[in-house]
Amino acid sequence: MVSNFVEELKWRGMLHDVMPGTEEHLLTGMQSAYLGIDPTADSLHIGHMVGVMMLRHFQLAGHKPYALIGGATGMIGDPSGKSEERNLLDETTLRTNQEALKEQLSRFLDFDDATDNSAVLVNNYDWMKKFSFLDFIRDVGKHITVNYMMSKDSVKKRLSSDAKEGMSFTEFTYQLVQGYDFLHLYKNHNCTLQMGGSDQWGNITTGTEMIRRIEGGKGYAITCPLITKADGSKFGKTEQGNVWLDAHRTSPYAFYQYWLNTSDEDAEKYIKIFTFLSREEIESLIREHQEAPHMRNLQRRLAEEITVMVHSQDDLDKAIAASNILFGKSTSQQLKQLDEHTFLEVFEGVPQAVISRSEVEEGLDIIAALASKTGFLSSNGEARRELKQNSIAVNKEKVKEGYNITSGDLINEKYILLQRGKKNYMVLVVE
Repeated sequence: MVSNFVEELKWRGMLHDVMPGTEEHLLTGMQSAYLGIDPTADSLHIGHMVGVMMLRHFQLAGHKPYALIGGATGMIGDPSGKSEERNLLDETTLRTNQEALKEQLSRFLDFDDATDNSAVLVNNYDWMKKFSFLDFIRDVGKHITVNYMMSKDSVKKRLSSDAKEGMSFTEFTYQLVQGYDFLHLYKNHNCTLQMGGSDQWGNITTGTEMIRRIEGGKGYAITCPLITKADGSKFGKTEQGNVWLDAHRTSPYAFYQYWLNTSDEDAEKYIKIFTFLSREEIESLIREHQEAPHMRNLQRRLAEEITVMVHSQDDLDKAIAASNILFGKSTSQQLKQLDEHTFLEVFEGVPQAVISRSEVEEGLDIIAALASKTGFLSSNGEARRELKQNSIAVNKEKVKEGYNITSGDLINEKYILLQRGKKNYMVLVVE
């Protein structure tokens, strides 16, 4: 029994274009669809997640999803929406990336072979490597005219007078390679639908055209909107670059913070796209948020759901604990539980001062640590006044005049956190 996949995409705001007849085709019974994923890195980033969520919704609707790793197309470079040709990868790198991506995809898709609609991972390099150039232009290229290929927006944009550079022949052939992927999966896996971002419509319809001309069959197409942010900045990007799903590239803390800092307008859109919460629950959350937006419950729920899905409950708990260190009533013990990378992320931008390890080992007087050794406070007199007013903390623990900083205060054997009041911090780096 299948449910209405197209309807699910519609209410979630995940439907951009759909080929006529697609919805009816999918309601006739279990079908197979694929979506291509760029393997140019050993991790997905959140820009990939809309497509991955589409595959998961497809599987939840009772259909069979194929995740296609673009090994061959990764060696070419897709011109869609880009102004420059991408770097090309060797096979060893592509295979390494493929294994890493499958591990990440398994958090979203069920690859259990025991079920009829288990997910399947394929790599188009496996069938494209068998083609010689002459075989490809004879068996595939002859069926699609240059006029047809030139009519695609992705090609016209790169050939326009506004383009910085022209398009290489390698890139020009991209739509033929992607179109052949659809044909191959149609013939060998009965795959009747291709999904992708709205910038892929031209490439996808080249595939449906090949299926029609070469096999006399019928292929279907669905695209989702390209995700944007309300303020016009690019979704999935920070000053440090992409927001990755790999914890070594983007820590769970930074990942959680990205979603937590989403605007109200974007949060209402993203919670539909990036979670599997039901329509009723999402509508309830949005109503609650509109009544008390200052509570930021919508952003908090969005960040929690997606962090658990991509990482784990334990990683979420640690990310929340790290967030509370700046804004909540955290303890010295919680502070010392942070790994070095997360500690530095939490206190990014906080002034730092270098202290010799020997001074700490001997015991560093708190007044010197606040004033002459660091400049955190302007004078010894100010340091004494602040200490008397009980507004100074070392590693989130209030201290009095006469306190000595020692090796026992070290965080990750290297750092000490000074604090005045609620919002003024300095990190001592012990070397």
